[in-house]
Amino acid sequence: MTGTVKLDIMSDPICPWCYIGKTHLDRALERHPEHPFEIEWHPFQLNPDMPAGGMDRRAYLEGKFGGKQGALKAYAPVVEHAEKAGLKIDFAGIEKTPNTLDAHRLIHWAGIEGRQTAAVSALFKAYFVETRDIGDPEVLADIADGLEMDASVVTRLLQSDADAEDIRKRDAHSRQMGVTSVPTFIVAGRHAVPGAQPPELWDRVIAELAAGAEAD
Repeated sequence: MTGTVKLDIMSDPICPWCYIGKTHLDRALERHPEHPFEIEWHPFQLNPDMPAGGMDRRAYLEGKFGGKQGALKAYAPVVEHAEKAGLKIDFAGIEKTPNTLDAHRLIHWAGIEGRQTAAVSALFKAYFVETRDIGDPEVLADIADGLEMDASVVTRLLQSDADAEDIRKRDAHSRQMGVTSVPTFIVAGRHAVPGAQPPELWDRVIAELAAGAEAD
Protein backbone atom coordinates (compact mmCIF):
# COMPACT_ATOMS: atom_id res chain seq x y z
CA MET A 1 0.00 0.00 0.00
CA THR A 2 1.48 3.31 -1.03
CA GLY A 3 1.25 6.50 1.01
CA THR A 4 0.55 7.01 4.67
CA VAL A 5 -2.66 7.99 6.40
CA LYS A 6 -2.58 9.87 9.69
CA LEU A 7 -4.41 8.16 12.54
CA ASP A 8 -4.74 10.51 15.50
CA ILE A 9 -5.82 8.87 18.74
CA MET A 10 -7.18 10.79 21.73
CA SER A 11 -6.66 8.64 24.79
CA ASP A 12 -5.94 8.53 28.52
CA PRO A 13 -3.75 5.78 30.02
CA ILE A 14 -6.23 5.15 32.86
CA CYS A 15 -9.16 4.69 30.45
CA PRO A 16 -10.05 0.99 30.19
CA TRP A 17 -11.97 1.54 26.95
CA CYS A 18 -8.79 3.10 25.50
CA TYR A 19 -6.83 -0.02 26.48
CA ILE A 20 -9.49 -2.24 24.88
CA GLY A 21 -9.67 -0.01 21.80
CA LYS A 22 -5.90 -0.09 21.32
CA THR A 23 -5.92 -3.88 21.67
CA HIS A 24 -8.58 -4.17 18.95
CA LEU A 25 -6.63 -1.81 16.67
CA ASP A 26 -3.41 -3.74 17.29
CA ARG A 27 -5.11 -7.01 16.25
CA ALA A 28 -6.19 -5.46 12.96
CA LEU A 29 -2.77 -3.94 12.31
CA GLU A 30 -1.13 -7.31 12.93
CA ARG A 31 -3.41 -8.80 10.27
CA HIS A 32 -2.51 -6.00 7.85
CA PRO A 33 1.24 -5.39 8.17
CA GLU A 34 1.01 -3.24 5.03
CA HIS A 35 -1.48 -0.87 6.73
CA PRO A 36 -1.04 2.81 5.84
CA PHE A 37 -1.42 4.31 9.30
CA GLU A 38 0.99 6.79 10.82
CA ILE A 39 -0.21 6.86 14.43
CA GLU A 40 0.02 9.76 16.84
CA TRP A 41 -1.37 9.71 20.37
CA HIS A 42 -2.91 12.84 21.87
CA PRO A 43 -3.65 13.74 25.50
CA PHE A 44 -7.18 13.71 26.84
CA GLN A 45 -7.48 13.60 30.61
CA LEU A 46 -10.60 11.86 31.87
CA ASN A 47 -10.12 13.79 35.12
CA PRO A 48 -8.36 17.08 34.37
CA ASP A 49 -9.26 18.36 37.85
CA MET A 50 -7.86 15.29 39.67
CA PRO A 51 -5.57 16.31 42.58
CA ALA A 52 -1.89 16.02 41.69
CA GLY A 53 -1.48 13.07 44.06
CA GLY A 54 -4.53 11.25 42.74
CA MET A 55 -7.23 9.78 44.98
CA ASP A 56 -8.50 6.48 46.33
CA ARG A 57 -9.96 4.61 43.37
CA ARG A 58 -12.97 3.20 45.18
CA ALA A 59 -13.93 6.63 46.52
CA TYR A 60 -13.43 8.12 43.07
CA LEU A 61 -15.60 5.53 41.29
CA GLU A 62 -18.37 5.61 43.88
CA GLY A 63 -18.39 9.40 43.73
CA LYS A 64 -18.49 9.39 39.94
CA PHE A 65 -21.13 6.71 39.52
CA GLY A 66 -23.32 7.36 42.57
CA GLY A 67 -22.26 4.67 45.01
CA LYS A 68 -20.91 1.14 44.94
CA GLN A 69 -23.73 -0.38 42.91
CA GLY A 70 -23.51 2.38 40.34
CA ALA A 71 -19.77 1.80 39.98
CA LEU A 72 -20.25 -1.96 39.58
CA LYS A 73 -22.98 -1.45 36.98
CA ALA A 74 -20.86 1.05 35.02
CA TYR A 75 -17.87 -1.30 34.97
CA ALA A 76 -19.72 -4.51 34.08
CA PRO A 77 -19.51 -3.88 30.30
CA VAL A 78 -15.85 -2.87 30.66
CA VAL A 79 -15.03 -6.18 32.34
CA GLU A 80 -17.02 -8.10 29.70
CA HIS A 81 -15.31 -6.42 26.73
CA ALA A 82 -11.86 -6.67 28.32
CA GLU A 83 -12.31 -10.42 28.74
CA LYS A 84 -13.52 -10.76 25.14
CA ALA A 85 -10.40 -8.90 24.02
CA GLY A 86 -8.25 -11.34 26.01
CA LEU A 87 -7.11 -8.71 28.50
CA LYS A 88 -6.45 -9.55 32.13
CA ILE A 89 -7.25 -6.31 33.94
CA ASP A 90 -6.77 -6.39 37.70
CA PHE A 91 -9.45 -3.87 38.66
CA ALA A 92 -9.48 -5.10 42.26
CA GLY A 93 -5.77 -4.42 42.61
CA ILE A 94 -5.87 -0.79 41.46
CA GLU A 95 -5.82 1.28 44.65
CA LYS A 96 -5.49 4.79 43.27
CA THR A 97 -6.87 6.83 40.38
CA PRO A 98 -3.92 9.05 39.44
CA ASN A 99 -3.68 12.44 37.84
CA THR A 100 -2.41 11.55 34.34
CA LEU A 101 -0.76 14.84 33.34
CA ASP A 102 2.74 13.42 33.94
CA ALA A 103 1.89 10.18 32.12
CA HIS A 104 0.84 12.27 29.13
CA ARG A 105 4.11 14.20 29.37
CA LEU A 106 5.98 10.88 29.24
CA ILE A 107 4.00 9.84 26.14
CA HIS A 108 4.94 13.17 24.54
CA TRP A 109 8.64 12.77 25.32
CA ALA A 110 8.59 9.16 24.13
CA GLY A 111 7.09 10.39 20.86
CA ILE A 112 10.09 12.66 20.30
CA GLU A 113 12.24 9.52 20.45
CA GLY A 114 9.95 7.46 18.22
CA ARG A 115 8.67 5.36 21.12
CA GLN A 116 5.22 6.85 21.60
CA THR A 117 3.07 3.78 20.98
CA ALA A 118 5.44 1.68 23.08
CA ALA A 119 5.01 4.18 25.92
CA VAL A 120 1.22 4.02 25.65
CA SER A 121 1.36 0.21 25.77
CA ALA A 122 3.71 0.26 28.77
CA LEU A 123 1.47 2.67 30.68
CA PHE A 124 -1.65 0.57 30.04
CA LYS A 125 0.18 -2.54 31.23
CA ALA A 126 1.59 -0.80 34.30
CA TYR A 127 -1.80 0.52 35.38
CA PHE A 128 -4.26 -2.20 34.42
CA VAL A 129 -2.13 -5.35 34.74
CA GLU A 130 0.57 -4.47 37.27
CA THR A 131 -1.67 -2.01 39.22
CA ARG A 132 1.13 0.52 39.53
CA ASP A 133 0.55 4.19 40.31
CA ILE A 134 1.31 5.86 36.97
CA GLY A 135 1.05 9.26 38.64
CA ASP A 136 4.20 8.48 40.63
CA PRO A 137 7.34 10.03 39.06
CA GLU A 138 9.46 7.04 40.13
CA VAL A 139 7.08 4.64 38.37
CA LEU A 140 7.11 6.81 35.24
CA ALA A 141 10.92 6.97 35.27
CA ASP A 142 11.05 3.18 35.57
CA ILE A 143 8.67 2.83 32.63
CA ALA A 144 10.87 5.24 30.64
CA ASP A 145 13.90 3.12 31.49
CA GLY A 146 12.08 0.05 30.16
CA LEU A 147 11.57 1.95 26.88
CA GLU A 148 15.32 2.61 26.70
CA MET A 149 14.76 6.28 27.40
CA ASP A 150 17.11 8.12 29.78
CA ALA A 151 15.35 7.72 33.13
CA SER A 152 17.50 10.40 34.80
CA VAL A 153 16.50 12.94 32.14
CA VAL A 154 12.83 11.95 32.48
CA THR A 155 13.11 12.33 36.27
CA ARG A 156 14.49 15.86 35.89
CA LEU A 157 11.79 16.76 33.39
CA LEU A 158 9.07 15.43 35.69
CA GLN A 159 10.44 17.60 38.50
CA SER A 160 9.94 20.63 36.25
CA ASP A 161 6.86 22.01 34.46
CA ALA A 162 8.30 21.07 31.06
CA ASP A 163 5.54 20.69 28.46
CA ALA A 164 2.79 20.61 31.11
CA GLU A 165 1.06 23.67 29.69
CA ASP A 166 1.37 22.25 26.16
CA ILE A 167 -0.38 19.05 27.28
CA ARG A 168 -3.18 21.07 28.88
CA LYS A 169 -3.62 23.14 25.70
CA ARG A 170 -3.72 20.05 23.47
CA ASP A 171 -6.26 18.46 25.79
CA ALA A 172 -8.39 21.62 25.67
CA HIS A 173 -8.07 21.76 21.88
CA SER A 174 -9.52 18.25 21.55
CA ARG A 175 -12.50 19.27 23.68
CA GLN A 176 -12.98 22.41 21.57
CA MET A 177 -13.03 20.16 18.48
CA GLY A 178 -15.97 18.32 20.01
CA VAL A 179 -14.23 15.29 21.49
CA THR A 180 -16.15 14.36 24.63
CA SER A 181 -14.98 10.82 25.33
CA VAL A 182 -12.05 8.53 24.65
CA PRO A 183 -10.81 6.68 22.81
CA THR A 184 -11.53 8.81 19.76
CA PHE A 185 -9.74 7.92 16.54
CA ILE A 186 -9.48 10.47 13.72
CA VAL A 187 -8.66 9.02 10.30
CA ALA A 188 -6.87 11.30 7.82
CA GLY A 189 -7.82 14.39 9.81
CA ARG A 190 -11.44 14.05 8.69
CA HIS A 191 -13.29 10.99 9.93
CA ALA A 192 -13.86 10.60 13.68
CA VAL A 193 -14.28 7.06 14.96
CA PRO A 194 -15.35 7.11 18.63
CA GLY A 195 -15.12 4.24 21.06
CA ALA A 196 -13.37 0.87 21.37
CA GLN A 197 -14.21 -0.38 17.89
CA PRO A 198 -13.80 -4.08 17.05
CA PRO A 199 -10.87 -5.24 14.89
CA GLU A 200 -13.30 -5.94 12.03
CA LEU A 201 -14.09 -2.25 11.71
CA TRP A 202 -10.40 -1.48 11.28
CA ASP A 203 -10.16 -4.31 8.72
CA ARG A 204 -12.82 -2.49 6.69
CA VAL A 205 -11.20 0.93 7.09
CA ILE A 206 -7.84 -0.43 5.92
CA ALA A 207 -9.50 -2.17 2.96
CA GLU A 208 -11.33 1.03 1.97
CA LEU A 209 -8.11 3.05 2.18
CA ALA A 210 -6.34 0.46 0.04
CA ALA A 211 -9.11 0.57 -2.55
CA GLY A 212 -9.00 4.38 -2.57
CA ALA A 213 -5.22 4.36 -3.02
CA GLU A 214 -5.50 1.98 -5.95
CA ALA A 215 -8.19 4.16 -7.56
CA ASP A 216 -6.03 7.30 -7.36
